[in-house]
Amino acid sequence: MKDTGKFKIEPYVMKIEKPWGFELIFSDGTSKVTSKILHITRGRRSSLQYHEIKEEILTLLSGDGILELEDQNGQLQKFNMELRKSYIIAPNQIHRFSAGADDCEIMESSTPEEGNTVRLEDDYGRGTETDDDRKRDREKLN
Repeated sequence: MKDTGKFKIEPYVMKIEKPWGFELIFSDGTSKVTSKILHITRGRRSSLQYHEIKEEILTLLSGDGILELEDQNGQLQKFNMELRKSYIIAPNQIHRFSAGADDCEIMESSTPEEGNTVRLEDDYGRGTETDDDRKRDREKLN
């Protein structure tokens, strides 16, 4: 039997400003998957981080995207992302994305934002992000 109470037909997007650019989030938090476009401003970068629970797939849509990704030996590898190819980031895998000479847009498909995002380095002085931090940020936007 169909549970039509979960059916939605209204479009959804939420823009969240970040110090490195912004995110367009296309899932409202009720789904088992999350979809985003990350817009990274030229010369800016995210924190060097890992997620305790979340798994991500990053795909460069446009621009000059650079990815730092921990390999199987625990070493960070830095490389230019290839257009329209995916990079899978496992829970606890250290990573960072940035924009080189041009702004870039990266599509992120992932499991929901759960657990901590542990920031090992951050150009903007931010610490580890928790579930409570994300809840508080969403309440500010509403």
